[in-house]
Amino acid sequence: QVQLVESGGGSVQAGGSLTLSCAASVKLFTFNAMTWYRQAPGKQRELVALLNSGGSTKYADSVKGRFAISRDNARSTVYLQMNSLTPEDTARYYCSVERLGVDFWGQGTQVTVSS
Repeated sequence: QVQLVESGGGSVQAGGSLTLSCAASVKLFTFNAMTWYRQAPGKQRELVALLNSGGSTKYADSVKGRFAISRDNARSTVYLQMNSLTPEDTARYYCSVERLGVDFWGQGTQVTVSS
């Protein structure tokens, strides 16, 4: 079983920055992919950023150039650095990892961006 705990969310003004953290209960090298998703009220969940075991990344078009996913293997933590935030980034952000074909999810952390 894998446990994920997100943190770092909060309220920020447009143009500001936040860094989300996702602490895993097992070593990151056991995961095939580590992903950040978000879901805003009334909207479908969307993939924000993905980092695979080979180090390749993928970003939603809406966050390219503003967000960056990274990992710290020693801390078993995945990060999402978010810059130049806009009100459209307001959502609950979830960390997910895939291990041996099984997806695990955290409880999410809320990000609210005011104009």
